[in-house]
Amino acid sequence: MNPAVARNAVLDGLREQIAHLESANRRNRGVLPFGVAQIDERLPGGGLAYGALHECAGGGAGTVDGAAAALFVAGIAARTKGKVVWCLTRPDLFFPALAQAGLHPNRVVFVESDREEDVLANMEEGLSYGGLGAVIGEIVRLPMAASRRLQLAAEKSGTMALVVRRWRRQTEASDFGQPTASTTRWRVSVIPSEELPVPGVGRARWLLELMRVKAGECAEFEVGACNAEGCIDILSRSADGQDQAGRSRHSR
Repeated sequence: MNPAVARNAVLDGLREQIAHLESANRRNRGVLPFGVAQIDERLPGGGLAYGALHECAGGGAGTVDGAAAALFVAGIAARTKGKVVWCLTRPDLFFPALAQAGLHPNRVVFVESDREEDVLANMEEGLSYGGLGAVIGEIVRLPMAASRRLQLAAEKSGTMALVVRRWRRQTEASDFGQPTASTTRWRVSVIPSEELPVPGVGRARWLLELMRVKAGECAEFEVGACNAEGCIDILSRSADGQDQAGRSRHSR
């Protein structure tokens, strides 16, 4: 047999074995579905992968969108099982809001640091520990090297890693476009709340953008904010406004 042909056959066999091992690993770890068909069908496996890194940011540099992103992540963590480690530099989370998104404070271990480098290190340590529902970190910048370390740590333990990108100033928001090793990337923007038949403020609504997903396509959805079980739902207007590609009328 030609040496080149034999070498290619060996490489093909190794690739097939690696693909089989990776797919088996993904099946064993499973995914966390949103329970919303329009969203889950956009995600490989039908949900957010465990043992992977996911990142989220607000749609603007303001406090309101940043808070919505944190609540979106809190809702995801609320639907996992086990304790949740939340790493941060600013202890400004509003506990009742987390509880309204389904994540009760008695499930959360808050780890406060002075520097973002320490937040990343604490996240990696939490992911390596294993047995947690999720590890969350609030940071401004997520360098590629740091994101790879978090992704590898998540893969080893099977714990979900969630990064909330929170900006202190407008110029920092541009960093969100830089490449990272995250499996999915989300952006959350606040839109007018649900209308009520009487004066008052209805359920919050978000424009949820799936900006990046490995082995998938981007999409946008208008959703109702997380309820007490950490669940979101598609607004009827959003479903009516989507085209065949699954993008809402806000697509650009």
